[in-house]
Amino acid sequence: MKKLNWLWLSLLVLPFALHAETPIEEGVHYFELIQQQPTTAPDKVEVVELFWYGCPHCDKFEPFVKDWEAKKSDDVAFVRVPATFRPIWEFHARVYYAAELLGVVDKIHEPMFHAIHRDNQRLDSPAAVEAIFTEHGGVSSEQFRKAFNSFSAVTKSRQAKLMVQRYEITGVPAIIVNGKYRVAGVGGFDQMLKTVDYLVAMERAVVKQ
Repeated sequence: MKKLNWLWLSLLVLPFALHAETPIEEGVHYFELIQQQPTTAPDKVEVVELFWYGCPHCDKFEPFVKDWEAKKSDDVAFVRVPATFRPIWEFHARVYYAAELLGVVDKIHEPMFHAIHRDNQRLDSPAAVEAIFTEHGGVSSEQFRKAFNSFSAVTKSRQAKLMVQRYEITGVPAIIVNGKYRVAGVGGFDQMLKTVDYLVAMERAVVKQ
């Protein structure tokens, strides 16, 4: 009878054990950067997402990031940085910074992913991207081209290339917390964002000092 009781108890406990929270560990879920990098908002905890529009994993990660961003605290500064490993990545970086300059990132960001990964469009030239900006961003072709060719967009895309090197990333999506920690892709997207929240809480105490 005692054996049966223990058996039932084990069966009841097992599901909870399987769903127990995984401890977040340095060297597994996140890594400290060799050199701390400056942040854009010293009075807040900065979270940087590095991405590429042509990356299928970034496309799948986007809904998770969007949900996380909507729920984040006011003392967290969220920044996107387009990664620039290859020429096409650099082109898309300029597209992103053109959107930022025009104030239409929120309008074209998701459509850019959808055009590439759902509609199989080759967004590899200004002419190919224009339609995204005119249809979803509400800007003219002339406004887009002016922003795309601007000194600001070119300069920021070059700066993004340097940031990728300094953040020690080799692929995307990638997340950097407060210029100190690189979040690993272990455990999937949910786990990545749990690690982000863990590091934000840890850095929040440092920022308040």
